[in-house]
Amino acid sequence: MELIVDRLEVTLSGRKVLDDVNAILRPGRVTAILGPNGAGKSTLVRAAAALIAPSAGAVRLGDRDVTALDPRERARRIGYLPQDARVHWNIAASDVVALGRAPHRAPFAGPDAKDAAAVARAMAATETSHLAHRPVNELSGGERARVLLARVLAGEPDWLLADEPLAGLDPRHQFDILDRLSDVARQGRGVAIVLHDLLHAGRVADDVLLVKDGVVLASGEAGAVLTPDNLRTAFDIDVSVLRDPEGRLTCLPRGRAALTI
Repeated sequence: MELIVDRLEVTLSGRKVLDDVNAILRPGRVTAILGPNGAGKSTLVRAAAALIAPSAGAVRLGDRDVTALDPRERARRIGYLPQDARVHWNIAASDVVALGRAPHRAPFAGPDAKDAAAVARAMAATETSHLAHRPVNELSGGERARVLLARVLAGEPDWLLADEPLAGLDPRHQFDILDRLSDVARQGRGVAIVLHDLLHAGRVADDVLLVKDGVVLASGEAGAVLTPDNLRTAFDIDVSVLRDPEGRLTCLPRGRAALTI
């Protein structure tokens, strides 16, 4: 089911952060949301998860406004991985992942066999099964990031929205998370991910939504959006766009900008 952003406007503290944003995000594909700092990327995914109320327009899941969905249904349909995801209790990793099943259970009901199977699948998909009994706050940053992704996957949402899930991770764990998100899309679910790194976007994105100053500069298939002209407009840098031997896009900033992107 498509996630449709329809003339979306969001105003925060009297400032218009998003202005007339339109986009169609398709299931079975990874959509990278790109743009400079302050472009409105995080606000967009938060609005899509119904965590921020729009001042105009709407985000719809199919023909249903996400803000009109029952909260439990919305949590089953849309999984959200925030930029600053944290665990406030030092519980076992498997218990953290099991929290993702809460929208599927009646209030005060304990987990059943279906919940246990979903948790096991999510931990296997993120290669965290061996961490099941480890206290989550004693894990490395990369391990904890995979556990938090497993928590979202355990809920088996139709859409997974991730806000800069690579922040603070080393390159190996960054690529690992990207591969996991790609796997989710290959299973037919929708993935939208906020990114800063152009190399990561070229590696993972099927589609790209390029935003700046709260408006959409370009949207569509990655090859059509990730062009030198579009990236110059968005980031004020010169970028060479190439394809690697596997056909994936490689965006390489040129000159001094290569040190700062």
